[in-house]
Amino acid sequence: MCTGHCSRSAGMALIPTAIVCMLANALLLFPDLKYQYLTENHVTREATWCSGIWASGLLVSFSLGYACLAILAAGLCFVGSGTGLALGPLCLHNSTDGLKEKLYLYAPERWPSACVEPRGVVIWNMVLFSVLMVASGLELVFCILHLFTALLEFMCGPRFCKNKVEMFTKSLPS
Repeated sequence: MCTGHCSRSAGMALIPTAIVCMLANALLLFPDLKYQYLTENHVTREATWCSGIWASGLLVSFSLGYACLAILAAGLCFVGSGTGLALGPLCLHNSTDGLKEKLYLYAPERWPSACVEPRGVVIWNMVLFSVLMVASGLELVFCILHLFTALLEFMCGPRFCKNKVEMFTKSLPS
C-alpha cells in the first residue's frame, strides 16, 4: 500500500468523524432538545467538557498535520465519553429507580423509568456518548495510521511506494 495514498485517506477520514463528534457533543448539551437543562446545570459534567467539540472536533480538524496532538485529543474525547457513559446522565430520577447503582448500563428495562426529567435522557446519553466513543476511537485509529504512514514515508523516502520496474533500453549507435 502506498504510504502517501494511505496517509491522505486517513487524513480525509478524520474530517467526517470530527464533524460527527462536534454534532454529538452539541446534542448532549441539550437533552430533550431543550436549552433549560444546560442553563440550570442539569447536564453531565462530561458533556459540558465539550471534548467532542474542541478535542475530537476542532483540534482534530485543525491539527491533521500534528498527528500526535490529534491522537491525544481523540484519546481524551474517547476517555471522557466512556466516563460519561459509565456514570450515567444527570437527571431528576425516581427515588426507587435511580441510576446511581453500578452497572445501570446492563439494566435496560430501567432506562425509560429511571429519569423523570428530562424524559428519555438515559437513552439520549447512551446513544450520543456511544457515537462519540466510536467516532473518537476511529479518529485514534486514523491518526495513528496517519502518523505511522507519515513516519514510514519520511524514513523510506517519498518515493517509497513507487518501486516500479522499468525497462531501460539503450540505443546503440548504428
